[in-house]
Amino acid sequence: MSEIRFLGQPEPGSPRPFSAATVAGGLVFVSGHSAPHDPARGVHRGATPAEEVRNALGRIAAILAEAGSGLDRVVQMTMLITDPADYAACNAEYVKHFPAGLPARHTARFGVPTEARVAFSCIALAGAAA
Repeated sequence: MSEIRFLGQPEPGSPRPFSAATVAGGLVFVSGHSAPHDPARGVHRGATPAEEVRNALGRIAAILAEAGSGLDRVVQMTMLITDPADYAACNAEYVKHFPAGLPARHTARFGVPTEARVAFSCIALAGAAA
């Protein structure tokens, strides 16, 4: 039986009842994440859709690194956007993060109780590239 490892589990009673990622069966499953936003600490999502994509993918990359993987190991990505008018700008930045090839992807419109314009979730191969 394959072991399941949970990364970034929430505190009991958290309004976000999910782990940042789960590693199982040679794969890393990353939950949906937008760009970090903590104005009290001077952290902002970004002023443009492209900046939000760059910062959100930076967060995804950090979670993948914690799991021992990376963006270059992503096999499937989900892009969630709040405004379809941002689609082209998001895509223009997104492709810069996958120079070796674009993973399979689907895009959906979403709404969350934040001001995020874009968020990502993904499935990646566990471990570093051979």
